[in-house]
Amino acid sequence: MVSAPEHPLIVLVGPTASGKTSLAISLAQQFNGEIISCDSVAIYREMEIGTAKPTHEERALVPHHMIDIAWPDESCTAGDYSRQAREALAAITARGRLPIVAGGTGLYLRALIDGLFPAPPQKPGQRERLRNIASTRGPAYLHRILTRLDSAAAAAIHPNDVPKVIRAIEVSLATGQSHNANKRTPMTEQWQQGRDALTGYRILRLGLNPPRTLLYERINQRAAAMFSRERPDGGLIEETERLIARYGEACRPLTSLGYAEATAVLRNEITREQAVAHAQQGHRNYAKRQLTWFRREPGMHWLLGCGGDADITAQAHHLVAKHLQT
Repeated sequence: MVSAPEHPLIVLVGPTASGKTSLAISLAQQFNGEIISCDSVAIYREMEIGTAKPTHEERALVPHHMIDIAWPDESCTAGDYSRQAREALAAITARGRLPIVAGGTGLYLRALIDGLFPAPPQKPGQRERLRNIASTRGPAYLHRILTRLDSAAAAAIHPNDVPKVIRAIEVSLATGQSHNANKRTPMTEQWQQGRDALTGYRILRLGLNPPRTLLYERINQRAAAMFSRERPDGGLIEETERLIARYGEACRPLTSLGYAEATAVLRNEITREQAVAHAQQGHRNYAKRQLTWFRREPGMHWLLGCGGDADITAQAHHLVAKHLQT
């Protein structure tokens, strides 16, 4: 029996501010492609500045998917993302076009490509206790607990994303409830059990890895631009104020990088200048965690520059063209 041919799929990853959007659009234009965003915050509507989404002009150049699919007060899990992204992937393939998954959220990419594992049941009262730890001792303390339990998951989840940190801790702890509590299985190891992996595609993985000094310069410039008073749209603090007025401070996406600092300004806890510095440091730390995560991905072709560089674009085009010929 002859197996069905596999369809080509391009996956483009990299740290924040490395130029993924520019390169993804270039590849889509050259190879008749459509882009599937892989970003856990860009899925939310009305959150434009702090997410660094492709602009509306960029989205008009080629079709984009998995952007603006939920309201900020709606839940959208990795499982929800995976199901909808796979539907988009199938539709793109059916149209005879090349799907290009581009983004920096490692957990969402893993859910899309490798599938999810059966989630263990919650231990009664555990989630409330973890929430209390986060509120009394701070999200960073809770994130350090996750780091001890599952360093790979901690590398992919921002410390401010308390719900995801709590769920990862719950999953890692759950395996010790019916067995030896000292032999818990990290969530990332459990991903190897019972997953519904994506089939029917041959994947080319491209990873952007600019020189660290250049990457940090780009991160610092982007964060400063988000908070700038000179923006015609008013800047991130003004956007955050509108979001809080509509959805409330407890809205989970507002705990993400940039929005958390803008919220602190609105509470008069820090100045705008301090918010910029905190956001810059937070994004630099996040970039380190992203690179740590993506270095574990199998078969990654690393491109040692930014997505808008001519030589990096040429390398990526060559690799994609070669992949399409196999």
